[in-house]
Amino acid sequence: MCESIADKGRYHPDDLRQDLQDLQRLGAEAALGPSTEAIVKAAEARGIPWLRLGARFLIQLGYGAYQHRIQATQSDRTSILGIELAGDKEGTKRILQDAGVPVPRGMTISYFDELENAIDAVGGFPVAIKPLDGNHGRGVALDINTWRDAEAAYDAASVVSKSRAVIVERYYTGRDHRVLVIDGKVAAVAERVPAHVLGDGRSTINELIEMVNRNPRRGQGHDNVMTRIELDRSSFELLRQQRYSLDTVLREGEICYLRATANLSTGGMAIDRTDEIHSDNIYLAVRVAKIIGLDIAGIDIVTPDISRPLAEVGGVVVEVNAAPGFRMHTHPSQGLSRPVGEAVLNMLFPPGTPSRIPIVAITGTNGKTTTTRLTAQMFRQTKRIVGYTTTDGTYIDDRLVEAGDNTGPHSARLILQDPMTEVAILEAARGGILRSGLGFPTCDVGVVLNVAADHLGIDGIDTVEDLAYVKSVVAETVMPEGYAVLNADDPLVAAMAKRVKAQIAYFSMQPDREIVQSHVQQGGLAAVYENGYLTFRKQDWSEQIEQAVNVPLTLGGKANFAIANALAASLAAFVQGVKIEDIRAALIAFKPSTSQTPGRMNLFDLGKYQALIDYAHNGASYQAMGDFVRHHTGERIGVVGGPGDRRDEDLLNLGRLAAGIFDRIIVKEDDDTRDRPRGEAAELIRQGIEEEKPDFHYETILDETTAINTALDAATDGSLVVILPESVSRAIKLVETRDRRTVVNEGW
Repeated sequence: MCESIADKGRYHPDDLRQDLQDLQRLGAEAALGPSTEAIVKAAEARGIPWLRLGARFLIQLGYGAYQHRIQATQSDRTSILGIELAGDKEGTKRILQDAGVPVPRGMTISYFDELENAIDAVGGFPVAIKPLDGNHGRGVALDINTWRDAEAAYDAASVVSKSRAVIVERYYTGRDHRVLVIDGKVAAVAERVPAHVLGDGRSTINELIEMVNRNPRRGQGHDNVMTRIELDRSSFELLRQQRYSLDTVLREGEICYLRATANLSTGGMAIDRTDEIHSDNIYLAVRVAKIIGLDIAGIDIVTPDISRPLAEVGGVVVEVNAAPGFRMHTHPSQGLSRPVGEAVLNMLFPPGTPSRIPIVAITGTNGKTTTTRLTAQMFRQTKRIVGYTTTDGTYIDDRLVEAGDNTGPHSARLILQDPMTEVAILEAARGGILRSGLGFPTCDVGVVLNVAADHLGIDGIDTVEDLAYVKSVVAETVMPEGYAVLNADDPLVAAMAKRVKAQIAYFSMQPDREIVQSHVQQGGLAAVYENGYLTFRKQDWSEQIEQAVNVPLTLGGKANFAIANALAASLAAFVQGVKIEDIRAALIAFKPSTSQTPGRMNLFDLGKYQALIDYAHNGASYQAMGDFVRHHTGERIGVVGGPGDRRDEDLLNLGRLAAGIFDRIIVKEDDDTRDRPRGEAAELIRQGIEEEKPDFHYETILDETTAINTALDAATDGSLVVILPESVSRAIKLVETRDRRTVVNEGW
């Protein structure tokens, strides 16, 4: 259809009609039912987030440890015993009768031969016959006055009943009412009228049905306020009992009932009676719900007048329903709509009760994973269970629950769905945002570390400005009362402040930068690197968090990129109420290892020489890694490569940068060439090296394992072998097979 619109509407009418029907069908299948929708809309009105879960129609309200779940109108507080009891109509009636609740006289039978005795036992005709364990009015026959009708009703009920058992009850004349009880309070009352047509003196019953069904408020199933009237076997039996056929012309004002029961799902209608119910009947309904043990219950009452006590007018409680439908209360045919969804929300989330856990989303071109892990460490200092997602897996309470590059919406939802999670720290990568979004509509803190040339020419992202636009989604998703944590040293990131509705907090390696100074003077919060310390600043207030050399992540204060990441993490934690002493403790305690931050500046002492493994794979990360490597005074050997899906100019640039960092280079190639011919990516890197330094000494070994081993074998006293691998785990294993003495420091 989109292609047709783009093609100026060239669409065959038959194809368009079929496609529209398919879309309507798909929409109906995916749509929430009216009861669930009422609760979800109430949640949205209160700002409570919700998620669809894997099970059919199972909805999660709230996030993490604060969540509740519903399925239609059953909640995670609904008693399974209450559900089972409500489904056992005979058992329910006995318990209510023992409790002094007025119920119809009746008995359960399993064989047709018992029918006559059962009718006599309840006092003779009129009777009602229904399946023992049916629902939605299926197989129910009311106001039976002849033996022939009783036989037919028994057959219909026994077919519907799972156990083949049938209930025979005394039929009570009166109006059918549904009293909805939620959390011990009557939330709504509706009078239900069975599907019927009203004669006009001219039209047949069949024509009247067609006219009723043309009402725009009627639709198929639950897709509209009322349901279309459809006839089944019980409808024709009811017509016969009334001595009608579909061709009968009703007199003006004459009523023909088409269903014995008043279910909306079979075309019935509802009239709101909430303001009319007598206080005695309110008390009785609440008591019945408590006796059966249901937090949400539909109490069916037959009485001539709901505004008078049942004892006074001979009314009875005929049934108790678990998971009662809300449509009759939210969209009555006559009368006021009642806020029953809101009543459920107030039960699950009383005013003032939290429904959200803190969500910190972190994006950027480089440094996301380590910043995510460090931020999680800071929140763990507060003794809360933290769930976080990274490029190497999804973790809850620092335990790996799902391995993989988990930086998309699926992994975010996993964290938000887990009932253990008290804080969510979510790494958000470009690919996941473009394909499926973030996985959450809003967050409390959005961190944008940096934007640099990477993945350009992929998925329609051709410029760094395009990439910045994608990354800005994280900052723009922050709620107004939350914080967008932005890198003031990156113009593309700093510019995002114009599009953000939330409060701004800047981090910077240059405390005198004008944008930071102005922000701080106006009362804004910033974290800066000043006089060797990570420092918070706001107006005249300033507090040093910790000296960089004491933070293992910064490699003795030499890794500026790591200091910047630590500033960002500190801000994210601080604006969420984490105390400075807890932030300080986390910075000092965060000692990454190959098991915790694999491939992030993992530095090994192998005796005579050192090895460094880092997942640098774009120009910005090469430069950041190079700034640290240049501190090394011995020989610098590089094992370099680049992803095959990057642009030619990006791979050429990696070669140029590598030539400016290393004394010797081995050019390797990823196992996954990403649709490039074997050797092409390596050739582009070689060209970049030669452009930068025509006489530079390098060699090409495409196989990554061989290239790494060759570099390690070539190392001499004082050498530093820098490995920029495709497979971090493989590189770590190869290094660990050497004479490993100590791990000097690890972590970016």
